[in-house]
Amino acid sequence: MQNYPHHYHVTASAQIEGDVIVDSKNLSPILIAPPLEFGGPGDRWSPETLLVAAVANCFVLSFRAIAGASSVSWVSISCSVRGDLDRIDKVTAFTVFEVCAVLRIPSQTSEDKANRVLERAEKSCLITNSLKADTHLVTMIEVVTA
Repeated sequence: MQNYPHHYHVTASAQIEGDVIVDSKNLSPILIAPPLEFGGPGDRWSPETLLVAAVANCFVLSFRAIAGASSVSWVSISCSVRGDLDRIDKVTAFTVFEVCAVLRIPSQTSEDKANRVLERAEKSCLITNSLKADTHLVTMIEVVTA
């Protein structure tokens, strides 16, 4: 890992109408539009869905790193996130992220230890740590038998 601070650069560009094009060095550009709820087409990534995706991805990558450092064996993880956008005191903002993680572990892995790693991943996610919204973690551990 590189020393801090890390710097991330993204460019968004648009014409009067149509999609916003977002790109960053060495990455494929993506097309962005308002979500259906804000009058958009509903078939493109939006700033809202990208933020919720960032929460889900950060959780999974945090889990992967912590599980590796903790020598916790696992088979797969799936994380779905619901972000609630609301208007409070005349300000529109995300108020809560519900992170639902399903972890599949081999039978020799301790469920308690696996659950502790899931909880540590939620606490160490740099995306949710950077946001004002509350985060709630719901976990399910499935033991896989060979």
